[in-house]
Amino acid sequence: MKQKQWPATIDEAVGVVIATLSEEDKATISAMAESELIGLHMGLGAWIRNNLGLWSGNRSLLESTGAPNADDASMVIVEAVWERLREMVPKVH
Repeated sequence: MKQKQWPATIDEAVGVVIATLSEEDKATISAMAESELIGLHMGLGAWIRNNLGLWSGNRSLLESTGAPNADDASMVIVEAVWERLREMVPKVH
């Protein structure tokens, strides 16, 4: 993703990430327990760090997460993706 296309907020980043996920990945992530999300750090987290500019100077996004570094910022985004996906899944009554 080119620098001028980088998301500047967590909400924008979540939209970008969800748009890139397959339906299977969305289902897998939404079914995870919050404690399991750390398992996404090296895969999805690395993709976020590399493609959304967290390693390359996307200060706006880094600052919007409130995190001190790219690693922590990517996990804030992973958690936000998880929350959004869980909101999107129809509730079973």
